Amino acid sequence: MLRRLALTAVASLAALSAAAPAATAATGPLPLPLPLHLLHADDARTRLTVTVSGTGDPAAEGVFELKCGPAGGSHPAAQRACDRLEELAGEGADPFAPVPGDAMCTQQFGGPATARVTGTWRGRGIDTVFDRTNGCAISRWNGLRPVLPNVR
Repeated sequence: MLRRLALTAVASLAALSAAAPAATAATGPLPLPLPLHLLHADDARTRLTVTVSGTGDPAAEGVFELKCGPAGGSHPAAQRACDRLEELAGEGADPFAPVPGDAMCTQQFGGPATARVTGTWRGRGIDTVFDRTNGCAISRWNGLRPVLPNVR
């Protein structure tokens, strides 16, 4: 069965190859394939919902929409936030990765602020929570500013 399938595939490719010159003569040259970044432009866009609470700063709290490529939405610093996400991607960093379970973190409390980030970043689904419960969590939060607000 596998040999029959392989022969059928080879025969199909041969038929397509034979037909291609005739199609090219009738319609002109075949178009070049689009670059991947154009083919999947919608997949690469960033669209995030950032929900912030417990900061003690009414201006920093709420639900903010962030869109990148181009920057927009209700986020108060959309362009700077998009630039930061692009910078992190260029460094190969995953700003939404959790703190590793075996990380050694200082036992300092950065306050009760929390942020939930959901949506899509560079075509990947995101659903993660940030807090400031220890040194690692504070560093994770601060590394994503200005996507997340500057809180103390």
